Amino acid sequence: MNITEKILARASGAKEVQPGEIIEVEVDLAMSHDGTSPPTINTFNKIADQVWDPDKIVMVYDHNLPANTMGSAEFQRVTRDFARAQGIKNLYTHGEGICHQVLPEEGFIKPGMVVVGADSHTCTYGAFGAFATGMGATDVAVVYATGKTWFMVPGAFQIEVDGILREHVTAKDLILHIIGSIGSYGATYKTLEFCGSTVQDMDVAGRMTMCNMAVESGAKNGIMEPNQSVLKYLKERNVENFQIFTSDPDSIYEKTLHFSVDDLEPQVACPHNVDNVHPVSHVSGESIDQAFIGSCTNGRLEDLRMAAQVLENEKVHPDVRLIVSPASRRIYQTAIAEGIIETFLDAGAIIINPGCGPCLGAHMGVLTAGEVCISTTNRNFVGRMGDPLSEVYLANPAVVAYSAIHGEIRNPSE
Repeated sequence: MNITEKILARASGAKEVQPGEIIEVEVDLAMSHDGTSPPTINTFNKIADQVWDPDKIVMVYDHNLPANTMGSAEFQRVTRDFARAQGIKNLYTHGEGICHQVLPEEGFIKPGMVVVGADSHTCTYGAFGAFATGMGATDVAVVYATGKTWFMVPGAFQIEVDGILREHVTAKDLILHIIGSIGSYGATYKTLEFCGSTVQDMDVAGRMTMCNMAVESGAKNGIMEPNQSVLKYLKERNVENFQIFTSDPDSIYEKTLHFSVDDLEPQVACPHNVDNVHPVSHVSGESIDQAFIGSCTNGRLEDLRMAAQVLENEKVHPDVRLIVSPASRRIYQTAIAEGIIETFLDAGAIIINPGCGPCLGAHMGVLTAGEVCISTTNRNFVGRMGDPLSEVYLANPAVVAYSAIHGEIRNPSE
């Protein structure tokens, strides 16, 4: 069996499982945020009185924080009242950050876990060797009530990556290149298992970016065997008592795809789909109105450092709004201590609190008709960041920062 099959077998109490098999599993951790908790709670109240285990539920305010409408304020009140009534202490309501950054940072994620979340990018936690996937509010409500859910065991694609990433080329470029090759629906309900020397040597931030965007190819989950960077990250957070699963040498995959990154240049996903990917050299010169650095994909400290190096002693183009949102409060604090935030401010950037707002066009950084944004986020669908007549390009933090300086998409390797 591969990693995913082994984790699902363990969670279902079976000796082994096979792709296509329907299984019931015990969930180790469940999550919802301020945007999905109220519909989850609404369904939960129809089927149960008490959650199965309040210590295995995490709720995070991140999508509309601080509340920007009466509706979002009400959503947050409903979530807060429910958590109090149910004894859920893992409640993050004061701008601690984006759920997919907060959960690993706070030590909730362990290798070998089954994690479900009422958000499609829950697959981020596959970076730690966990089976993690997003679910709808109704399904998460059942998990809150019973601690169980069902899955069809997914078939798996093995994604083998070798080579060394060049300067200004990142894990974001790699996953965009992979999605461009597979297609937005090319891995629907499949596991993307990332391996190879490039993945083995990748830091935690890059691994999280890769697994975060697995869902953009339609995948059920993305996953990697934990490496030394992951084990160090877990040790620093006193995370113990976990089981690491690895794929058997004779694991069967539906496909094995090989990628070499030695000659990879920065990639850009063009409107209006994540698989519309081209090298930055093919897109250079496209005028922009806004640049955004942040999100659960690329708002980590490593991303901010990269962008700050590009922006050092530079100024944002007068016709461009550069918005920066650290992925968590901890990252924000470290960025202040390292002088990164000062570099952004000196360059003319707008710093906003950790959260999801601009990524989904919820608030802060909403685009109007005809505006173009280059962003480190994970989606560029029609209307994703505002008006349906706006356009969003996706790129790595160095490309976004360099483009903000010049008022058009440019390659920082220039």
